[in-house]
Amino acid sequence: MRGLSKKRTGVVVSNKMDKTVVVATFRITKHALYKKYIKKRVRYKVHDQGNTCQIGDTVLIKECRPLSKDKRWKVVEIVKRAV
Repeated sequence: MRGLSKKRTGVVVSNKMDKTVVVATFRITKHALYKKYIKKRVRYKVHDQGNTCQIGDTVLIKECRPLSKDKRWKVVEIVKRAV
């Protein structure tokens, strides 16, 4: 079952660690009772081999084997650079 790893697109919110960035992904859901739309955020610690990502970059990440206690994702490509 190779090749079925999850992929997400998100924004880099921190790059202070060595070879690691924090990527936030957002999704919009409707509240069950009040029917108001809510923006939900999930933050992933992502492996960045070359330390190339900067804060504000939009990146495509892919699930991989555990690389540390928290890291389970790798940067596949930088979709859009921050201005």
